[in-house]
Amino acid sequence: MPTMEQRPKLFSLPVDRDQKATVFRPLSISSPHMRAFHLAWLSLFACFFSTFSIPPLTAVIRRDLNLTDADISHAGVASFVGSIFSRLAMGPACDLVGPRIASATLSLLTAPAVLAMSFLVSSPKAFIAVRFLVGFSLANFVASQFWMSSMFSGPVVGLANGVAAGWANVGSGVTQLVMPLIYSVLMESLHLPSPTAWRVSFTFPAAFQAVTAILVLTFGQDRPNPVDSEPQKSKESLNVVLFRGVKNYRGWVLALLYGFSFGAELTTDNIIAEYFYDRFGVNIEVAGMIAASFGMANLFSRPAGGLVSDELARRFGMRGRLWGLWAVQTVAGLLCVSLGRVNSLWGSILVMCGFSVSVQAASGLTFGVVPFVSKRSLGVISGMTGSGGTFGAVITQLLLFSDSKFSKQTSISLMGVMMIVCTLPITLIHFPKWGGMLCGPSYDISSTTDHYSLLE
Repeated sequence: MPTMEQRPKLFSLPVDRDQKATVFRPLSISSPHMRAFHLAWLSLFACFFSTFSIPPLTAVIRRDLNLTDADISHAGVASFVGSIFSRLAMGPACDLVGPRIASATLSLLTAPAVLAMSFLVSSPKAFIAVRFLVGFSLANFVASQFWMSSMFSGPVVGLANGVAAGWANVGSGVTQLVMPLIYSVLMESLHLPSPTAWRVSFTFPAAFQAVTAILVLTFGQDRPNPVDSEPQKSKESLNVVLFRGVKNYRGWVLALLYGFSFGAELTTDNIIAEYFYDRFGVNIEVAGMIAASFGMANLFSRPAGGLVSDELARRFGMRGRLWGLWAVQTVAGLLCVSLGRVNSLWGSILVMCGFSVSVQAASGLTFGVVPFVSKRSLGVISGMTGSGGTFGAVITQLLLFSDSKFSKQTSISLMGVMMIVCTLPITLIHFPKWGGMLCGPSYDISSTTDHYSLLE
């Protein structure tokens, strides 16, 4: 049998024996590895852009639809709830039909919900329903992470996951700037009245999301080898794939941690502009710029988390990944506590920047661990972890920021305390082949009698 060196060169990037890329070159568009990367992050970027395209225009929408503060709060929670269910379903869908079809199908199904803001929303209930349906699109995060884990090998998978998710998450910041601009251009250049202008504005995110889905279907490839890119449903049933993932306690622990890294990030996206507007008296434009900068830090912070995870793994193995995740998320929690206690504008902005970088890096570090939990049920584990993020956002929003008896600054500090406490269960994660934070491996890799396999 020919060795890897003797086989014909099929890829422009060096690969391992599973044909996964062993290097990550984000400026390349080589097929299939880097093409999948660019399709994955761009498609998810469009979904983040759509999901968060509504809040920047809420000030004008609320006037036309007679929305109350409670309606707006319920709509925000509804968008997260929709994401919880869809992320749970997306994991098994990726295991069974592959990330390309699963991702593109969801984008095409939810794009009309974004477009409904233009034609069908005329009441508070319809507004809440649309936010619920649009939130489903964020399940494409699970497909993106699954896709990267299928294309890139262990030494660089954390970086690939981090950059794909980080660049995509920038969409939540870009839309804060772009949607008001589109609205203003429609009013000033085309002389549309305000009620018409904000409705027409939503045709842009809907079209953008649909186009990226078509690109994924047309140019995407599930796995490096096209022969291996067929759906897996013929090999194993949904119940088997799902059971293997659900019974793995590591997935549940990572879901909890992600609930208070990405979940805390989502909650902050919802309240940070209002927080600076109310507490420090800045105008709405400045508050919007601060909110946009929080989300746009994902351009480098989440990729940095993935890079740190891979580098720690090279030096210290799995123990390095786990210790790194605990340290960065704990620091994020401490900065969150401080954010609610700083009394000066510039001091708060400085602390917020530190919190933004660390909490987003913690999300990247989390998905530096996810690909090693289960190979056959990778989609289920990714879905569980991803759902944990939006579930954490719902819990935090309801407990601390919806009709809470605490001030907003106290609620922010309490969120930081929750982050610190809910990071501690990471000490329970142990991989028999690689160990955990506090102890070494319990499995002898050289043993020929023990047929244990972690990737089950």
